[in-house]
Amino acid sequence: MASEPLHIKNGIVIAGWELTEQFVLAGGPGGQNVNKVSTAVQLFFDLVNSPALPERIKANAAKLAGRRLSKEGVLLIEANRFRSQERNREDARERLKELILKAAEPPPPPRRKTKPTKGSVERRLKEKAGRSDVKRMRGKPGAD
Repeated sequence: MASEPLHIKNGIVIAGWELTEQFVLAGGPGGQNVNKVSTAVQLFFDLVNSPALPERIKANAAKLAGRRLSKEGVLLIEANRFRSQERNREDARERLKELILKAAEPPPPPRRKTKPTKGSVERRLKEKAGRSDVKRMRGKPGAD
């Protein structure tokens, strides 16, 4: 179990008891150490049932998580970039923080409809007429 809380931003703090860490063997560089020491970290966070996050952030985070979110709503973040267990642990916590920060961003402002300018309408119609002429010239010659 992770002991220290994860501070996301001003009002959002994930308590240590909400995070569960599991250490597993990692592949890649590291020599014999890779075969002996469990350096990769699997960080589990129950996203759906977390009291620390508002519903909007939970919904956005679930969309962003994609396949990393289980059917039960538990988020799994695997970190095995580094050779040490501690650096992988920090990396997993940082990636969880980034995901929640991205989910907490305000939605973009709604699109405001605008009319096309007079010049753009004229250019579009002129281009259409030009294409029409090109296609007309491809046909069989008329009986003029």
